[in-house]
Amino acid sequence: MQANEFITNLIPPLKKSDTCQMALSWMEEIRTASLPVVDNGRFLGFIKDEIILDLNDPGKKISEIELLDIECKVYSDQHIYEVLRKGSEFQSNLVGVSDRNEKYVGVVTMEDSVTAFADSLSIQSKGSVLVLSLNMIDYSLAEIARIIETENTKVLSSIISSDPLDSAKIKLTLKLDQPELRYIKATLERFGYKIIDHYQEESGISSEEDRIGNLFRFLDI
Repeated sequence: MQANEFITNLIPPLKKSDTCQMALSWMEEIRTASLPVVDNGRFLGFIKDEIILDLNDPGKKISEIELLDIECKVYSDQHIYEVLRKGSEFQSNLVGVSDRNEKYVGVVTMEDSVTAFADSLSIQSKGSVLVLSLNMIDYSLAEIARIIETENTKVLSSIISSDPLDSAKIKLTLKLDQPELRYIKATLERFGYKIIDHYQEESGISSEEDRIGNLFRFLDI
């Protein structure tokens, strides 16, 4: 699940010597709002169509324009999660990828990142999602999984997020391999766990849109 596994060949980099007109033509052709800019094999940042349109100077060189999001990049051997983090941080659909010698190797799209991350979290698998609220000091995934397994259910994946209302608490989101939650919820509540949300999936995910939607639900976005 490293970034270099998801580099797209459909988005070419611009050079500093290219013009705004060329940049807009490429953007229109491949239907993207931004393109990476590379000089001597190094990633310099992104240029966006809105900046070029505001300038209204088709012959202007890319070198004459201030580029955006130079830090919106990851190393090729970093996990796909880091791509998602960077894309979210910079509100960018593209994340640049360089090797450890800072040589540019390509870009990864957020769509590909989300799909890859969804696959890694078993989002496409039939089952259900359960959200618990608990004190960080009480958190033990092994203990929670043991309780869930008493109901012949397994934890496929989990995500921890902080509680914005209480720094001492966390939200634990669990992907389970069974769609029926009634007995699992009752058992967890009997052991003192507070359930704040749940999603039951009666059938497998059949489309990319559904899969991404379920990922956002799983991440509580």
